[in-house]
Amino acid sequence: MKTKRELVVVGGGPAGLAAALEAHKKGVKDILLIERDEYLGGILQQCIHNGFGLDYFNEELTGPEYAERFIDELKDKNIDVQLKTMVIDINEEKLITALSSKDGIEFIEAESIILAMGCRERTREAIRIPGTRPAGVMTAGAAQRYINIEGYLPGREIVILGSGDIGLIMARRLALEGADVKGVFEIMPYSSGLVRNKVQCLDDFGIPLYLQQTVAKIYGQKRVEAVDIVEVDDNLNQITETKKTIQCDTLLLSVGLIPENELSQQANISLDDITGGPIVDQTRETDIPGVFACGNVLQVHDLVDNVSEESEIAGKAAAEYLLNDQEKEIEQALEVSAGENITYVVPHTLNLNSKTDPIIELFFRVKDPAEDCKISIKDNKEELASYTRPIVEPGEIESVKLPVKLINKDSNEIIVELITGGE
Repeated sequence: MKTKRELVVVGGGPAGLAAALEAHKKGVKDILLIERDEYLGGILQQCIHNGFGLDYFNEELTGPEYAERFIDELKDKNIDVQLKTMVIDINEEKLITALSSKDGIEFIEAESIILAMGCRERTREAIRIPGTRPAGVMTAGAAQRYINIEGYLPGREIVILGSGDIGLIMARRLALEGADVKGVFEIMPYSSGLVRNKVQCLDDFGIPLYLQQTVAKIYGQKRVEAVDIVEVDDNLNQITETKKTIQCDTLLLSVGLIPENELSQQANISLDDITGGPIVDQTRETDIPGVFACGNVLQVHDLVDNVSEESEIAGKAAAEYLLNDQEKEIEQALEVSAGENITYVVPHTLNLNSKTDPIIELFFRVKDPAEDCKISIKDNKEELASYTRPIVEPGEIESVKLPVKLINKDSNEIIVELITGGE
């Protein structure tokens, strides 16, 4: 079967929902939202803790409540939804190949596409922990699904490796269910999650966080019986003489998220080596005209509120692409670079013209924690703007809003830097 569509949104999580609704609001009439799972909302449906929506709705919601706000809004819109459908290929001509048990293989010619496929967790194989391969080793997200969706307790004596937000939240969740959480072990000298999650999920429950330590070996045949923990030096080399063995029946891994960009690679979309997401301009358009990316497939976000806001940018841009002449007028093109003490910046480029929004928000992560510091925005000649920060952490995305009027007409580069120590 072969069909034609104005706009196809790939992924029915928070990014896809927000992008589809915004495109509809801006006037796109023919929208197809494709989701591989049997329900909309993505990972939000298993996040039953609160803390969602504080920025976007000015309310504190659970994950399912946050998702339901968008799903309810979708119901009275003329947006087609295909559940239990897997997109298996996208090419440079925006031809989508999808597969489902109901319709078999389907080919969709799209005038525009929004990529919103989300991300996945790193596994034991990705970080190469030696030892036996027993049951009881799983990602923190898998454990969250077992408890919150399936109703199973994954273990009773828990060691958590990695202080990402899902690991911190699962430490609290397992403690609330009566498990003995022996600690969270983080290889870096700082937590990888939000400060508020470290406080609310570990400190408030007396769960220790051990920095610069990692799991060196797993023991057990049918089931995890123990793990070896070692300290690491500043170069992340294991200090073997610090080894200690901890008895446990479960090892949870919260060691990073990977944007799911296999489809982007098939379409030959250029990817950022640092974020793992597509290279985009301020409208979230990739280097294939009419193909946009948003949410965790673009950059791994800390807050779903930011995912929704970013996805609305992509939805609005897709509508402008479809409803105007599909030709983007560019008066000034600038590359956005990560400077001193900055890991990455999104968007990667700025394509400016008379219709550009007067303020552009730049998102980035710092390399190391710092206090009483300054974010400096420069071009190749001078500082355009600066923003003070009392504290910055690598585990939290930072952003600044840059007025376009500050950008010099002859600039071709924007550099974001973190200035520390009164430099």
